[in-house]
Amino acid sequence: MTILLIGGTGKSATPLANLLLQANQPLLLTTRSGNVPAPFKGVRFDWLNPSTYTLPFELDANIDRVYLIAPPILVSFPPMKVFVDLAISRGVKRFVLLSAGMVEPGGPAMGKAHEYLSTLKVEYCALRPSWFFENFLFQYNERIKAKDEIVSATGDGLLGYVSTEDIADVAFKALVDDVVEHTNPIIVGPELLSYDKIAAMLTEVLRREIKHNRLTPAEFKQVCVDKGMPEDYAQMMTMLDGFIAQGAEEKNYRRADVVGKRTLRAFFEANKEAWRAVD
Repeated sequence: MTILLIGGTGKSATPLANLLLQANQPLLLTTRSGNVPAPFKGVRFDWLNPSTYTLPFELDANIDRVYLIAPPILVSFPPMKVFVDLAISRGVKRFVLLSAGMVEPGGPAMGKAHEYLSTLKVEYCALRPSWFFENFLFQYNERIKAKDEIVSATGDGLLGYVSTEDIADVAFKALVDDVVEHTNPIIVGPELLSYDKIAAMLTEVLRREIKHNRLTPAEFKQVCVDKGMPEDYAQMMTMLDGFIAQGAEEKNYRRADVVGKRTLRAFFEANKEAWRAVD
């Protein structure tokens, strides 16, 4: 039987795909173009184009498990429901959804999909990780390189940053084990960190001063919008920073089900060339 990875070359699906490959698990990766790196097998899939939803099943009729990554839109549940219903009609019996630590079942974004899966006669697991280490390679890297700073509206709030490799370890078990051990695991890294501490850590690793620029919510939202983020999504990201400032992420950390082994410091050391200063 085959495992389908939606967003197969994304931040969490990439290490997951490698684990499945090493375990000789048949798998199929989706991307918007259908192109995937060797030796993987790929198929075209685009959340914003429902005509592509059937393509994975036309290519491989043996798909019975799916790793679900939400569409890159704020109201993500409607297309996810359409696809989940289609997948079940094609024989899928287990879904592993990448949600988020602070998103409860029935909450916004992936929370709606989490709630829906729990009402269906399928096996499921909704992964609820903290923020990804890899955000520093994608969302934050240009500002670190060009301005030697991280910006946030989190104040002194603490975060449990986690490696996507640790997330992949949990996802792997949820996809291949005979029984899903935990349907709602909160996944965090091994330490709680403020952005002040993270900036100090980057300063040591990069050997130049990196600052945490504390912004007001309005200032942070404008930074997001200036980066090209839609206004509603920028508002949601600002709201999440506000929750972190109020201790929500720290509270979630205290009730974590899985604590990752990989450290943010080791990640910074391994990737420090990515933040070489712009001349």
